[in-house]
Amino acid sequence: MNITVYPGSPYPLGATWDGEGVNFALYADNATGVELCLFNTTEDESESVKIKMTERTHQVWHAYLPEIKPGQLYGYRVHGPYEPENGHRFNPNKLLIDPYAKAISGTINWHDSMFAYEVGHKDEDLSYSELDSAPFIPCSVVIDPNYNWEGDKPPKIPYHKSIIYETHVKGFTKLHPDIPEEIRGTYAAIGHPVTIKYLQELGITAIELMPVHHFITDRHLADKGLTNYWGYNSIGFFAPDVRYSSSGTLGQQVVEFKDMVKALHKAGIEVILDVVYNHTGEGNHMGPTLSFRGVDNTSYYRLVEEDKRFYMDYTGTGNTLNAMMPPVLRLIMDSLRYWILEMHVDGFRFDLAATLARELHEVDRLGSFFDIIHQDPVISQVKLIAEPWDIGEGGYLVGKFPPGWAEWNGKYRDCIRDYWRGEESTLGEFAERFTGSSDLYRDDFRRPTASINFITAHDGFTLNDLVSYNEKHNEANGEDNNDGESHNRSWNCGAEGPTKDKKIIELRNRQKRNFMTTLFLSQGVPMLVAGDEISRTQQGNNNAYCQDNEISWVDWSTADKELLAFTQQLIELRRNHPVFCRRRWFQGQPIKGVGVEDIAWFQPDGSEMTEEHWNQDFAKSLAVFLNGHGLHSVGPKGEQIIDDSFYVIFNAHHEDLDYTLPEAKYGAQWTKILDTHHDEVKDDGPIIEAGGKIKIGSRSVVLLHHPSGQSTNGK
Repeated sequence: MNITVYPGSPYPLGATWDGEGVNFALYADNATGVELCLFNTTEDESESVKIKMTERTHQVWHAYLPEIKPGQLYGYRVHGPYEPENGHRFNPNKLLIDPYAKAISGTINWHDSMFAYEVGHKDEDLSYSELDSAPFIPCSVVIDPNYNWEGDKPPKIPYHKSIIYETHVKGFTKLHPDIPEEIRGTYAAIGHPVTIKYLQELGITAIELMPVHHFITDRHLADKGLTNYWGYNSIGFFAPDVRYSSSGTLGQQVVEFKDMVKALHKAGIEVILDVVYNHTGEGNHMGPTLSFRGVDNTSYYRLVEEDKRFYMDYTGTGNTLNAMMPPVLRLIMDSLRYWILEMHVDGFRFDLAATLARELHEVDRLGSFFDIIHQDPVISQVKLIAEPWDIGEGGYLVGKFPPGWAEWNGKYRDCIRDYWRGEESTLGEFAERFTGSSDLYRDDFRRPTASINFITAHDGFTLNDLVSYNEKHNEANGEDNNDGESHNRSWNCGAEGPTKDKKIIELRNRQKRNFMTTLFLSQGVPMLVAGDEISRTQQGNNNAYCQDNEISWVDWSTADKELLAFTQQLIELRRNHPVFCRRRWFQGQPIKGVGVEDIAWFQPDGSEMTEEHWNQDFAKSLAVFLNGHGLHSVGPKGEQIIDDSFYVIFNAHHEDLDYTLPEAKYGAQWTKILDTHHDEVKDDGPIIEAGGKIKIGSRSVVLLHHPSGQSTNGK
């Protein structure tokens, strides 16, 4: 077969169809030769055409093929030295996925040929494999970038109005009875009217999708009959994973993803992607050669300086992408811009983001990665959320990311869990976390919205399991229950796992309401994990990364409808009252014309907290006054925002407590609108006068409401 080949261009990288042909461009600095391989079908075991790329501009190899169209399958074979001790692992017997592939045709089929060395050889990775991996690795796909967005625009919901919902494309929809069976578990199911209606009724403003960049399942998991369900093992940073496509594998997955985004945007819901730029699925020096390693190992990865055979590993996955190298930085930035401009996503949550900040060995919070993002006119304008830690030395960076970034607040999670399980912890820290964690974010001019508050995440117990298990139960993972976090800050309320004891069940339900209430009344940005609002369980598994089954999937048939309704009411309460989602920090000072502070803290006897009370680690109860006149914020047209005032009473004590309300200057009358001893939020609860007494049940939250129409000075 004769193929016409023109010189082409070194930019853009990847395979780009211009309506007449396709330009192919591959960065491979240390390569001595590159072959472009074309395939006719996904079943082909070898390429139908092999084209030697002769054009090289600086470090980029390129060619233009005028007869090629979207849907074309391709891969690369890259020549160069095979010298693992010097960091070079070139092996043209291995078909390679284009690092810039916009679509990938399928998943890998594990075989010894996927390794550049002879598996089982006494010299391990220093040996050399001549097996051809083409029959076992998926192809890259040329896509048609044209798409009718129908005027789609990003919702641009400000952080202080955001309710984030962390979910998994497959797990959220796989068992949903009202979604057509043929699309369950796919992008189409997330964009289906049933899903969108549920999200709208719940009050969600943004879904945060667990990794959808094309990823691989590790061989050791596949050998056990398990899979990489979570997806934190990327091999294609531009390609939506083919597993979640109901429509096809030759570029249809790209269209289906765009359809999903467009449908969510029409409903006013943003799309945030959980992205993994800290490492790839190629693992350590004994891992497979699938893409980056074979294209140019020394350019893409952080290698041990003293022995470049080995990889720096700040992620626990075997390798670390070298974000100090310009081509790697360009790859990451090109990927981010692609998902914003071409796929219309609204933001990113960066997995193990501390790794991206590392300059040499140390963590530098203003590393080149952050400098480049800060000045980028596209990336800097979307939501940027850091998981602010990695496993390396000095890698716990909660509160240390630059302005413009929000962070998963691990200290919030730990503190709130400890408070409600009755652990010895100071009320001072609880107050800090509840009011936005100013100790972490205020000094560098960040706002309360820098704190992404969460009780649970995909990693760890679900909310139901947090109150049902003291210990992890990960036996199904095949690692003798040795994997996963052992210190969960959980409390089973008196029995391990499922129980028929009505008192324990009632306590667990109340604890779930306590966690939900604390989360949605806290300053900052709340993140809810899919299924927590309907009491989803993983049977005590706190590390279900490899469980693509009923352990991880949301079971809609057992939905806790009472907790769902309670959560909907909580979210509506938060969205209706800006006092719970402030844009600025509390001042703790009297408000002009009102005479009382924007926030004040009280003891059960109605007196204000003193410094001594804050540091008592045995105290389990406190109340907080939130002044609706003290928001210090204006609306879109400069109008002053004033809200109602609220009085929140927290009691983590195992016994009931009598509370005396403060003097009339804080509010003449209060209406009880929420009590976690019950499962509803209502406007017409009992009225309590200033100075009056109210009984607060054990382990519960009570919320009192004072309308702004009434005078806050009691007159």
